Amino acid sequence: MKKKILILGSTGSIGKTTIEVLSKNKKNFKIILLSTNKNSDILIKQAKTFKVKNLIISDKSEFYKAKKKYKNLRINFFNNFEIIKKLFKKKEIDYSMVSVVGLDGLRPSLLLPKYSKSLAIVNKESLLSGWTLIESELKKYKTKFIPIDSEHFSISSLLNSSAQKNSIEKVFITASGGPFLNYSKKMMQKISIKDALKHPNWKMGNKITIDSSTLMNKIFEVIEAKNIFNLSYNQISVLIHPDSYAHALLKFKNGPIKLLLHEPDMKIPIQNSIYDLDSKKLKTKEINFQILNNLRFKFVNEKQFPLIKILKILPNRCSLYETVLLSINDFFVEKFLNKKISYIELVNLIKKYALSNHFLSFRNKRIKNMTQIYKIREYVYLKLSNLGI
Repeated sequence: MKKKILILGSTGSIGKTTIEVLSKNKKNFKIILLSTNKNSDILIKQAKTFKVKNLIISDKSEFYKAKKKYKNLRINFFNNFEIIKKLFKKKEIDYSMVSVVGLDGLRPSLLLPKYSKSLAIVNKESLLSGWTLIESELKKYKTKFIPIDSEHFSISSLLNSSAQKNSIEKVFITASGGPFLNYSKKMMQKISIKDALKHPNWKMGNKITIDSSTLMNKIFEVIEAKNIFNLSYNQISVLIHPDSYAHALLKFKNGPIKLLLHEPDMKIPIQNSIYDLDSKKLKTKEINFQILNNLRFKFVNEKQFPLIKILKILPNRCSLYETVLLSINDFFVEKFLNKKISYIELVNLIKKYALSNHFLSFRNKRIKNMTQIYKIREYVYLKLSNLGI
């Protein structure tokens, strides 16, 4: 019997990689729903390849345009994720991938546990802002959660059982250091958008590439690791590892230390999540003994990456501050990509407002529902918009 697959955000880098993995063994999969925000032409190509009958196009203008342009195709077009409740009546999806960009991914992440047997979420915003809500739905509907980020995939792979979570003493997740690892203070003053979008190891979207260069992405991954594996922040540290060959290192209370290595290729965690870590062959490079014989790890230099200090003020309990932090970062990254501020201003403004007393007060406010999260994002954007940048 074919595995029923759902992919939201199928035209982004993770979505395309998921499609690529599935295409190697098409006869065993049936894709029942795909989505995009604006890339309708790519979406249609994917739909034709896998004979997908249901598509979601989130952008209204693009939705109407595509519906008219492809009216002769036997495809149902929808404009929002609420249609999931009408398309599925029971737990009939075998595997769902949510790789939607931004907080728009929270709603489907909350809807899908009812209908999907396993749920892979790449959407950081959902895992940071709404983890307590998502976890509640996962438990309620007994849905398996699959971490996809290379660091969290690695941690999960290193655990022999869920009981081993309780025996973790320390988790180290790695960061490449991005394109500016060896930049001097003077060089940092002249960084262009083009410079910031040149990640040395990974091919990613613009937003996440900028976050990687500031190390904000790694802060988000620490929060994710804390949430997913029920850890405290003092159990998690970040190590600079320029080669991106090692992704996580675990030290257990009874002595063993485990390290997981793989090429910086998202096909590895995605394929293993789809095939549930079985022995399905994936063509990868030979073991790189040159890197293996010269594994380089060092702790983060706070002067070079000042945003890493934010880790020291995060609340151990999930709060609305995570939504505030995401919103502050998103706001200023957008300004940088639109050439409104310099790279140095980007880092300084994120740090200034993330550590401001007003926004820090949200550390004491608990998450109640999805609407509250969206309202907090709007509130932060409104406050920052008044700066006149």
